[in-house]
Amino acid sequence: MPTKLYKILLIFGIVASLAALLLFWLVYQVPNQLEIDFLDVGQGDAILIKTPAGQNILVDGGPDKTVIKRLSQNLPWWDKRIDLMVLTHPHDDHVTGLNDVLKRYQVKKVLYTGATHNAPNYLAWLRLVRDKKVPLTIIDKEQTIDLGQGVRLEILYPNQSLAGQTLADLNQSSIVARLAYGRNKFLLTGDAGEEAEKKLIDSGADLKADVLKVGHHGSEYSTTLGFLEKIKPALAVIEVGRDNQFGHPNLRIIKRLERGGARIYRTDENGTIHLISDGKKITLR
Repeated sequence: MPTKLYKILLIFGIVASLAALLLFWLVYQVPNQLEIDFLDVGQGDAILIKTPAGQNILVDGGPDKTVIKRLSQNLPWWDKRIDLMVLTHPHDDHVTGLNDVLKRYQVKKVLYTGATHNAPNYLAWLRLVRDKKVPLTIIDKEQTIDLGQGVRLEILYPNQSLAGQTLADLNQSSIVARLAYGRNKFLLTGDAGEEAEKKLIDSGADLKADVLKVGHHGSEYSTTLGFLEKIKPALAVIEVGRDNQFGHPNLRIIKRLERGGARIYRTDENGTIHLISDGKKITLR
């Protein structure tokens, strides 16, 4: 190959590489923006949070390996970090995909409740966390995690230790957290149902939020009227699988959300739902 042509191709290759890096920077590293991606993983929950400080937080992992595909679609190919993994409760549709995440990503810290459950996928998750020596924190009280640049994760529930306990309804043990950035608030409820919602109301916790991740995939056992009145969400997100066997979301819950003035987005109809906040307003990407 002539030297001149070689130099031209080399320069072109360098310019193209720099342009690609710039594009990735613009897409994934926009400063002062918080992004919450409600991942379409079928009949289950998985939420990816990307903070202005550059952290990746994963709340639940869905029922299978689909979460790996969704993470690859919503993170740059070189980014294999999960700075914080939160397991709201150990049912299969929340924990199973986290096993594959632990195998393929560098997970730096894990939050969970410590409740006892003997399902194979949960036990496998606990073994992986142990084998990979990931620091594990049990949520047993209300607390606030500072994520930098004005973002905080407020753990509202449970407010007592569930470690080692065998519970009749694990849904009621779900970690409930409010993500706050400036004036914008996002309430993430796992599968918390009527019992947990009543405890939250009785605790006097500030539940008001712009966005509600609707509890238990929109089932009739969550999102009570009293709970919804405390939140007053402008937008509601339902993570749910298409044509699922449970009849989620329940039509009565849909009507309740609509009467409350919330715009509803569903992963079975809309796919992955991307919300971006600058601390003042929330936009749908």
